[in-house]
Amino acid sequence: MNEFATDFRKCLTKSHIVLIDEDKQKELHYICAMQENNTKPAVEFIVLMASLMSIVALSIDALLPALSQIGQAVKNTSATNNQLLITMIFLGLGFGQLLFGPLSDSFGRKPIVMIGFGVFVIASFVCTAATSLEMMVAGRILQGIGLSAPRAISISIIRDSYKGDYMARIMSFVTALFILVPVVAPALGKFLLDHYSWQAIFYVQLIFGVLVSIWFWMRQPETLKHAHKVRFNKHIFVNGFREVIKHKETVGFTIISGFITGSFMVFLSASQHIFEKQYYLVDEFPYIFAGMAIAIGAATFTNGTLVVRLGMRRLAFNALILFCSIAIIYSVVFWNTANPSLWTLVIFMALQFFTLGFLFGNLRAIAMEPIGHVAGIGSAITGFSSTLMAVPIATFIGSFVKTTALPLFIGFAICGSLGLVLFLVIKKRAAKTLS
Repeated sequence: MNEFATDFRKCLTKSHIVLIDEDKQKELHYICAMQENNTKPAVEFIVLMASLMSIVALSIDALLPALSQIGQAVKNTSATNNQLLITMIFLGLGFGQLLFGPLSDSFGRKPIVMIGFGVFVIASFVCTAATSLEMMVAGRILQGIGLSAPRAISISIIRDSYKGDYMARIMSFVTALFILVPVVAPALGKFLLDHYSWQAIFYVQLIFGVLVSIWFWMRQPETLKHAHKVRFNKHIFVNGFREVIKHKETVGFTIISGFITGSFMVFLSASQHIFEKQYYLVDEFPYIFAGMAIAIGAATFTNGTLVVRLGMRRLAFNALILFCSIAIIYSVVFWNTANPSLWTLVIFMALQFFTLGFLFGNLRAIAMEPIGHVAGIGSAITGFSSTLMAVPIATFIGSFVKTTALPLFIGFAICGSLGLVLFLVIKKRAAKTLS
């Protein structure tokens, strides 16, 4: 550490660093560039990054009230198969960022984001024209592939500009704004469904995406400096993967993120079934969902005010303990019984999702911190890996959500406990390294 500190001081005083090995030079150059950017960001930057991410939320959450109607339109009567309209967009997000992330490291952030928006436009028309479940699922996967560009590259743009706890702080504020979309999206979807048709939901998503893409192109500067661009070739994935797995903390927190994201995806895909089919709350469902989103948003905003002072690792660890505890308590109390009262369920869910507000941004920021010098491919590989874990987890657990919400909380408990064990292993190894 003393040697690295000396090297770092050389960097800060703009001395020559030719004596440092090549890998360390890359990281020091990147850290130097970040020092000038770790200041209070422009409000427009935060809102724009939130908008890029929120198109994904709009494409998922606005569709929730319409799952049954879309299922009927594409000749599907299985509630479990209807969940594919939610989980499969995540599959597209995972594979898409694996492609667009490396491309953004080579050709810049802005042009690749615009290509992603183009794919999203085509996919949206495929969905509106779908006459079978297979065609609709294909359109949703393609939507996910297109939206993976703005979603993943927005994180790279933030990482280009900020690092460490500052990045976690920006991510928290971005997420807090982004959460506003899940608050209103189900109600918007219900309104469009009642007054127009389920296709109108896709058209509104399309219009919002086009407007955000124009705003992004006109107002957001390119954040990837020419000196940091990586020549695109067939080895970029292999080299990027090698770089990522060199950092054990990145690998560990990517796995933890996969467990948490997978359990949360169960709620996204099964929430409509729980509240509309188990509690018969068709009209009230959008507002209940909004309450859950507000709980996450309040937590992410609180996280943004605390993370620089307390540290993202400490906040994430404590939140993960609470995440596991709440799920275990619910599973024990309501084991092998009928659903509790609506307010009991809502309170448990709100507490559960409040902890998620401290997990999403922090886990991603911790995973990305060591690999800022390859932010594009790093974000792609970590995002793809966590999604590849999350989709089968969500599909498997979601298949058990039939007559009660208990399987949802059992999934929270198992995934959270596995993540907590891994977090403890990482902490123990880090403590040994420091000693």
